[in-house]
Amino acid sequence: MGRGKVELKRIENPTNRQVTFSKRRNGILKKAYELSILCEAEVALLVFSPSGKLHQYASHDMDRTIAKYKSEAGLPLFDHNQGFATMKFWGTEIEDMKRSIENLEAGLRHLAGEDLLMLGIRDLKQVERQAKIGLERIRARKRKMMSEHISWLKKRQRALQEQNTKLQQQVRLLAIFLCRST
Repeated sequence: MGRGKVELKRIENPTNRQVTFSKRRNGILKKAYELSILCEAEVALLVFSPSGKLHQYASHDMDRTIAKYKSEAGLPLFDHNQGFATMKFWGTEIEDMKRSIENLEAGLRHLAGEDLLMLGIRDLKQVERQAKIGLERIRARKRKMMSEHISWLKKRQRALQEQNTKLQQQVRLLAIFLCRST
């Protein structure tokens, strides 16, 4: 007895979605392989993950199969080697940038104390060192700002004391002047 029908709708949980994608991707790649072997069919399959990563299978050369498809579909042929080289270059660049962004975001989460369950001792020590360095920088900046603020407050205090002294002298002079005039 087979499985029941699965309702086709987007899986909301990202972990479950990734697991399902991986299982189904492997299943469709296996089916493409089996079709090419059993029926001697020329099969090409391209699958892009939600993050944009390319997964592919070709029973023959992928470029040749795509050129054959374009020819059969009446699509204009171009120097696909150059086009694919350019696409491959930018695809690689995009993948590298995505990995860099993911690594930086993961590092930020780790420094914030999140997503630590997957880290080993060495990684945890590295995160701890980075956090200590960051904390020291924060404390140094805080000390500098507080020192500058204290210096400003002392200057302000001296200026107010000088102003107070001058006002006291003026009050004394005014008191003397008022005493003499009466």
